[in-house]
Amino acid sequence: MATIMVLLTILSAIFLFSFCKVAYDTLSCYFLTPRRIRKIMAKQGVRGPKPRPLIGNILDVASFVSQATSKDMDHITHDTVDRLLPHYVAWSRQYGKRFIFWNGVEPRLCITEPELIKELLTKYSSKAGKSWLQREGTKHFIGRGLLMANGSDWHHQRHIAAPAFMGERLKVNPVYSLFRILGLMVECTKRMLQSLQNAVESGQTEVEIGGYMTRVSADIISRAEFDSSYEKGKRIFHLLTELQSLCHQATRHLCLPGSRFFPSNYNRQIKSKKMEMDKLLLEIIQSRKDCVEIGRSSSYGNDLLGMLVNEMESRRIDGFNINLQLIMDECKTFFFAGHETTSLLLTWTIMLLASNPTWQEKVRAEVNEVCNGEAPSIDHLSKFNLLNMVINESLRLYPPATLLPRMAFEDIKLGDLHIPKGLQIWIPVLAIHHSKEIWGEDANEFDPDRFASKPFAPGRHFIPFATGPRNCIGQSFAMMEAKIILAMLISRFSFQISDSYRHAPVVVLTIKPKYGVQVYLKPLNS
Repeated sequence: MATIMVLLTILSAIFLFSFCKVAYDTLSCYFLTPRRIRKIMAKQGVRGPKPRPLIGNILDVASFVSQATSKDMDHITHDTVDRLLPHYVAWSRQYGKRFIFWNGVEPRLCITEPELIKELLTKYSSKAGKSWLQREGTKHFIGRGLLMANGSDWHHQRHIAAPAFMGERLKVNPVYSLFRILGLMVECTKRMLQSLQNAVESGQTEVEIGGYMTRVSADIISRAEFDSSYEKGKRIFHLLTELQSLCHQATRHLCLPGSRFFPSNYNRQIKSKKMEMDKLLLEIIQSRKDCVEIGRSSSYGNDLLGMLVNEMESRRIDGFNINLQLIMDECKTFFFAGHETTSLLLTWTIMLLASNPTWQEKVRAEVNEVCNGEAPSIDHLSKFNLLNMVINESLRLYPPATLLPRMAFEDIKLGDLHIPKGLQIWIPVLAIHHSKEIWGEDANEFDPDRFASKPFAPGRHFIPFATGPRNCIGQSFAMMEAKIILAMLISRFSFQISDSYRHAPVVVLTIKPKYGVQVYLKPLNS
């Protein structure tokens, strides 16, 4: 009996301790830490809108965005900051360039000073990263892949993934070479151009070009990442697209305790689609591993997945925890980043060229002179000066993401600011790219010539792929793909914006045309 009483006492003590810890952690997360951070920033003169309990300024942001995007834009204008970041515009006017607002219980400090941005992204890359809300919001979408990794996990994953994406390393890799990838991109683009040709020959003079760009970029990343498993890759692409939208909607409720466990329609759909996607990925990966283990194959494949598995297997000796879930998360991350940003870059660039026939002719003349009727080669890419300027201007006006968030994992000093642990720094990329102080009075105009003399500072004024150690690992891949597709498209078709095009950029993680981009397409004579 005495033994039972002692055991019950121990269990009661453990339960009480656990309950008190959970209660304190909850109190600290939802009340004490936000209050402490708010006081620290107020002492430094940084203020912002008053947050509501638990939800912070989420309703304020939602109201601003809802009003700003309730109507389409009257005409094609690139002055989109008021539309896509209306809360930034309102609060920066009221509180100044630096202000703090709250995404639920997560404090966000907005900064736009170029020097502070460069210092944060280069000096503090290991001390600032993705917050709990960001990681939780994308957990079922891209998991704990490179994009959402922090600290030592990010360091290891970056080194594992680098050989698959870094341009110079691709050149010396005997299997997964830059030439193989370029050839793959050219072949996928030829199939897309033939689809456009078929559409025109069937009497369809107007096309929604965004759909074609999405399909060709998905085709390229599917074949580059999965090669012989391409058909399963296409299904994974569709599931990722659906999960992106569902997770974006579900993140609105993450600030509410326990919301991610509630059996809502969103949560049920997310769970179902994630299970299907993981099953497909697991089948592909396990098949590769089984073939190597039984001696049927000497490698895991000559695609991105094969290279990734090989790198991970070879690094087991480093003591880094490798498992199938991590490989699957990396696949999802590369798939999302490998098609989403590129397809949107292509879509917006075509919209800009379709609206600016003079620049379209300039680029076409350059492509014809450089390629002389041939498909783009490695040597050609570096000679596309005008095309490169146009792509950069497109990235400036319509960057893949409107903002860059970084959570401070410890107290840091940023310029004259003391940044306490737990504060997220919020960099409004779109606002910086449209700043008249940086780019001049014509900041909202399409003018690729501004990139001819480079009066800006990459990494401070122009950050479409971020900068520093945590910059986009796939930017070389994306830029090569964009140049090849645009060069081949513009040498075969002329295009102008359709009368049915409605200019209505919206944000769903990335900046998208709400109704697509409709263009009139005309084949060019050989």
